[in-house]
Amino acid sequence: MAATLNDLVDTSARVGATSRRLEKIERIATLLRRLGPEELAIAVRYLSGELPQGRIGLGPAAVRSAVPTAAAEGATLGLAEVDATFASIAGASGPGSTGERRRLLGDLLARATAEERDFLVRLVVGELRQGALEGVMADAVARATDVRADEVRRACMFRADLGEVARVARAEGAAGLSRFGIELFRPVQPMLAQTADDPAEALGHLGEAAFEYKLDGARVQVHKGGDAVRVFTRGLHDVTPAVPEIVEAVAALPARELVLDGEAQARRPDGTPWPFQVTMRRFGRKLDVAAERASLPLAPFFFDVLYIDGTDLTGRPARERFEALGGALPAPLVVPRLVTDDAGRAAAFLDEAIRRGHEGAMAKSLDAAYQAGGRGRSWLKIKPAHTLDLVVLAAEWGSGRRRGFLSNLHLGARDPRAGGFVMLGKTFKGMTDEMLRWQTGHLLGLEIARDAHTVHVRPELVVEIAFNDVQTSPQYPGGLALRFARVKRYRTDKRADDADTIDGVRAIHVAAGGSAG
Repeated sequence: MAATLNDLVDTSARVGATSRRLEKIERIATLLRRLGPEELAIAVRYLSGELPQGRIGLGPAAVRSAVPTAAAEGATLGLAEVDATFASIAGASGPGSTGERRRLLGDLLARATAEERDFLVRLVVGELRQGALEGVMADAVARATDVRADEVRRACMFRADLGEVARVARAEGAAGLSRFGIELFRPVQPMLAQTADDPAEALGHLGEAAFEYKLDGARVQVHKGGDAVRVFTRGLHDVTPAVPEIVEAVAALPARELVLDGEAQARRPDGTPWPFQVTMRRFGRKLDVAAERASLPLAPFFFDVLYIDGTDLTGRPARERFEALGGALPAPLVVPRLVTDDAGRAAAFLDEAIRRGHEGAMAKSLDAAYQAGGRGRSWLKIKPAHTLDLVVLAAEWGSGRRRGFLSNLHLGARDPRAGGFVMLGKTFKGMTDEMLRWQTGHLLGLEIARDAHTVHVRPELVVEIAFNDVQTSPQYPGGLALRFARVKRYRTDKRADDADTIDGVRAIHVAAGGSAG
């Protein structure tokens, strides 16, 4: 039975309205059971907040300008029809293509109900957060297609497209999924980490562990097959032409076939690392690669090997992968590592990593397999976090389970010279349900203006924000933004005059190696 867009939107709303994982899974699975392989793939991608076409050539402002004033009264759009329209939008090219994309999107939205229109707009601009995270989606796909959840997760490790995995599960079952495995030049999702406060906590979880420098670089996955080498980013984008140093370093290795996981980092002439954002200049869209290489050379450092000369190592314990890595690569290409169960030695290793200009340390289980795309407790990151007391300048309405609550906070530092506040970014992370309820009521009491998405408030409420570092940003007036900002707590004991200043933020940026501006 073909599904309509309205069926999917209704499921999305119901999933967003519950915090119960099993209920989310069953609601999604109920919809997916009705769908054939192709529609199933579309539905899984949409419910995961992803467009199969990726970017369609329209930014958020252009998308919202295409929204018609009137919505359709009845639901008539089918999933396949919507997906075909997005394919046409993404495929538009040449003179006048932007206008054609906007026209096609406007025509589609004009045929959507108000609820469908809201869903599609949030899907296109990347704001569809409804609690259907990948783990939930994988379990729902398993339930809907009568295959085991571990079989779906294993397939997702090697094919970073849950929609394609769902399509194969529906069409071919477990036998089809068993064909998924690591392949040269098809990147796998990177294994991810959770956090620990200090080495002692990490050892409490892991026992004897491998501690590594946590480099503040660009995650890279490098594939070698014969004379060919390709380099992929954390987001699985091929950036081979931009990073010839990495290509040359891996091409020179004796192994014929390799899949390596690591970091690329720009280094100063004295060998100390540049901040993350400086490194990322090497991964821009339009580069004079030769000039950038001369002025900002990259150094690769690898911490894992997933495949070597025909052997898939992803299921092997980390201690075996580390041994294989050390045998395949010279020491200068391997991230410094200490294996210990002694908290004092681990703490000294962490201090040394920070002294050398790195973010902190990683602690890794010696017995764990490589869980592509997983964020389990086998890898733990340990790094000091900064905190600032900032003022809330505005807040955006949430979506999904946060619908009806003010969620995404606009954060500002005090400007003692010019007066007022300088915006440093936004965050919706770190908030409990209780906090969402409290801040919505409090901020509405401070409201001074609003539009369809944002409530602007009197700058009075102080919030303590944890963040990893400060990076340059042309997006904000002060030229700086917080990286990985999250809410720790509200400081109702403080006035806006007690908030941290933009000068203090600049000092943190300079201390980390940034420009004084």
